[in-house]
Amino acid sequence: MAELMKLNVQKRDKMGKGPNRRLRMEGKVPGIYYDTEGNNIPVKMNMVPLQKAYATLGNAKVFELVIEDNGATRTHPALFWRVRNEPVKGVPEHVDFFGVDLTKDIKVAVRFELQGKAKGLKQGGLVELFRDTIEVVCKPMHIPDSIVLDITNLDVGDSIHIQDVVFPEGVTPIFEEHYAVVSVVAPRGDDEEAEGAEGEAETAE
Repeated sequence: MAELMKLNVQKRDKMGKGPNRRLRMEGKVPGIYYDTEGNNIPVKMNMVPLQKAYATLGNAKVFELVIEDNGATRTHPALFWRVRNEPVKGVPEHVDFFGVDLTKDIKVAVRFELQGKAKGLKQGGLVELFRDTIEVVCKPMHIPDSIVLDITNLDVGDSIHIQDVVFPEGVTPIFEEHYAVVSVVAPRGDDEEAEGAEGEAETAE
């Protein structure tokens, strides 16, 4: 197994708006680690390492969360769960991590990624992605960075449906209905002109 990225955090004892505000003034971010046994461990961490780690890992890569507590450290495989940003400055103001058991399946959302240039674009078609993510079940170390959709051969009116998407081995998608993930649709103007022509024909009749 490849070496996992590490993020060092410290256990925090003081909770509430006041202590959290002081942490942020010191360039630190409060957070919660939810372990695999249902325990919630309040933590704090430096802003810059957190930003670098999240930029690299996103929500789909396992890393090692190193929790320091009174001089002792414990390391846990974890994922970023939620990162809440401050609305004005856009910097993290709170983060949630959840622990994972590397031997057990988990359910996570993975983003779709479009690859290629649809041939329908030459006819003026527009590419529309209807779903940004898909929930999948897999082992934590098998979580894909993205689900790639090759749209190269899509012409105007063509779609890729969820049942036709090829998922990596060990990754099972969760869906109940068969829906189009991405389509190449006719330009809006063409639709409007067609509707207008139909209206004129009906008036003439």
